[in-house]
Amino acid sequence: MDAAATTMTPRKLVVLYPSLGMGHIVSMIELGKIFVARGLAVTIIVLDLPHNNGSRGPFFAGVSAANPSISFHRLPQVKLPPVESINLEVLAFEVARASNPYLRDFLTAASPAIFVADFFCHVAREVALELGIPIYFFFPSGAEVLAVLLHLPVLDSQTTASFQDMGEELVHVPGIPSFPASHAMMPIMDRGDAAYKAFVNVCSDLCRSHGIIVNTFRSLEPRAVDAIAAGLCTPAGLPIPPVYCIGPLIKSEEVGVKRGNECIPWLDTQPNDSVVFLCFGSLGRFSVKQIREVAIGLEASGQRFLWVVKSPPNDDHPTKLFENSSEPDLDALLPEGFLERTKDTGLVVKSWVPQRDVLLHNAVGGFVTHCGWNSVLESIMAGVPMLAWPLYAEQRMNRVFLEKELGLAAAVEGYDKEVVEAGEVAAKVKWMMDSDGGRVIRERTQAAMRQAKKAISEGGESEKTLTGLVEAWILA
Repeated sequence: MDAAATTMTPRKLVVLYPSLGMGHIVSMIELGKIFVARGLAVTIIVLDLPHNNGSRGPFFAGVSAANPSISFHRLPQVKLPPVESINLEVLAFEVARASNPYLRDFLTAASPAIFVADFFCHVAREVALELGIPIYFFFPSGAEVLAVLLHLPVLDSQTTASFQDMGEELVHVPGIPSFPASHAMMPIMDRGDAAYKAFVNVCSDLCRSHGIIVNTFRSLEPRAVDAIAAGLCTPAGLPIPPVYCIGPLIKSEEVGVKRGNECIPWLDTQPNDSVVFLCFGSLGRFSVKQIREVAIGLEASGQRFLWVVKSPPNDDHPTKLFENSSEPDLDALLPEGFLERTKDTGLVVKSWVPQRDVLLHNAVGGFVTHCGWNSVLESIMAGVPMLAWPLYAEQRMNRVFLEKELGLAAAVEGYDKEVVEAGEVAAKVKWMMDSDGGRVIRERTQAAMRQAKKAISEGGESEKTLTGLVEAWILA
């Protein structure tokens, strides 16, 4: 086909449907950029909540401006019944469920060639089925967690006990290390909770889709990927669709922030591999007591640090976690004199930093992380070893996988208690930055980095998988 004919051929439209969480949205946007680069047109559906007041609008506008072939369509806000759960994941499931009528109207008008939905939006399969649109599901976490999700109906049928009541009893899932029940995904800990029931119901829709796109690379999680593909994780009688490992898919470079954020110039003045970076995701917040313990521990460690501090939570209701919190008052939160005493070795930043750019900086030698999957992949891509401090969602399982299966992290002891003490913070930070054990983890992480870069380079395992998938869509 000549160039003129190519330009005349309209791009096939792929509609992407991320869940509410910012981490899910960012991953889906990166997926959209890849699709656009391979000749597809992309529209991304945006779900919203009343209290957001369009606060993400400028972010979406910036993405569209930089990527003209990506457009956004915001579904009307929905009214929800009271959320009878402490788990914010219920909110994500319920917003998607209530949005199905609006989704049907949009897909009918847009008539996309392909529909890719976040697994939290699994109820969208009934709309796609009704309209005859091929649906794929996007799983923004790793294959190890996907294996657990697909196996959950099996585990549910084997016991009447809740994970939260099983203590340290090991949970066995094909293809992954056995993990203590206390480290199951937070929203499935109580089988009486609406979140547990919602997660049990996900498997059926995923298995009856055209495929599952996973943000991982096979060589990172070969046992889990192979077990899923062989149908070992799913309940008997359910099909297993193709599984496409297309990662690591991480956030693109933050345009314009290097000059606008104080942390990058500060890092420029630090020695290579000397700074420990502490950051806990968009929803990770600590109590005042925990913030002070971290501060005391960092000071006692004697290590250089870059620490992102958020305001403590003031309401435990799940909907509140999606609201923009106020700027933290560092003078009120931190021990008296801390900022002055550590001004030569540390930097405390309020609320946000360009995490990807920070991790890629030569000065950063360790990462204290909540083990959210986006953060894990960014750390691997930067070759930075991790100290695991899981907080919510599937992060405790990620911690087990990173430490026991891959050897890319060490755990901060006490994260499952009310507070991690200052002495533990000091000891683990010093160990990571200045010990033979820390150096071993650093070497393993850098080997994983090379593996990850190979996977997404031309001819690499993830790149070939993605190329094959997109070509099949274009030719269909």
